[in-house]
Amino acid sequence: MNAEEVILINDLRTYFFVEEGIVKAVDGISLRIRRGECLGLVGESGCGKSMTALSILRLVPEPPGKIVSGQICFKGKDLMRLSEKAMRKIRGKEISMIFQEPSASMNPAFSIGNQIKEVIWFHQGGERKTIMEKSIESLRAVQIPDVRRILSQYPHELSGGMIQRVMIAMAIACEPDLLICDEPTTALDISTQAQIIALLNELRRERGTSMLFITHDLGILSWICTSAAVMYAGNVIEYSDIRSILRSPLHPYTQALIESTPRLDTNPDKLRVISGQVPNLIHSPPGCKFHPRCHLAKESCKETSPSMTEKVEGHWVACFLS
Repeated sequence: MNAEEVILINDLRTYFFVEEGIVKAVDGISLRIRRGECLGLVGESGCGKSMTALSILRLVPEPPGKIVSGQICFKGKDLMRLSEKAMRKIRGKEISMIFQEPSASMNPAFSIGNQIKEVIWFHQGGERKTIMEKSIESLRAVQIPDVRRILSQYPHELSGGMIQRVMIAMAIACEPDLLICDEPTTALDISTQAQIIALLNELRRERGTSMLFITHDLGILSWICTSAAVMYAGNVIEYSDIRSILRSPLHPYTQALIESTPRLDTNPDKLRVISGQVPNLIHSPPGCKFHPRCHLAKESCKETSPSMTEKVEGHWVACFLS
């Protein structure tokens, strides 16, 4: 791990042990995020994106879930070797997460001010006046007007876009080195989405914060990400810089995702539909997991699982046909 790498994930496997069998939610992925970089993690629902994020924070529900193997090195420390007490000091301070449904992540019984101040007090301590000043500063950083009024309000009194801004303010209050964004714009209208993405971009530029941006929407990737990893059925199947992923995708699944994304210069009646669905992660198909849905699949794809190979400099893909 070099000095520029904030986090390095190597062969991470997170499984769920249920009555029907073993659900291989994350099945041997390797990723790295450098300082100031935003890595997009993209794929259909059920591909393992959110479970990857929860694994980084070691928030996988046990039982039935368990991180069975792999390394998660954060600033030179292997998070898998840390105690739960040590992890609590890292969560929210050095690694923060913006969850998919912000309204469900906030306590309706406490004001916005109390919830932000609690985060700052837990990780940094300090006098009441200092904590209040930091709370105001974090809300101003996400361009919230009339900060003092917002501090006294409760989550149900705010709009979806405003709650998302508050969640971002809470996440950056302690100036984390890594910010995990789990589909932070899913429930927002298009104009609010654009505002949130612009806000995250500004925070990344000004503070040098590294980001892991989870989404199923390829259209958002080009707005914020510098690189991207495409996930399918618990595996990363393609990885490169964002320009290469969007302009020259090598994996048939990535190509299908792009072709099924609406664009202004494309006839919506001609959008591609990916046949079938994400496979059952208890009984995954042999060989390449995408082969039952791939119109280019050959016999070799059905028998042998392809490994990640650097086909072009900096562009990795797990496919025999690329």
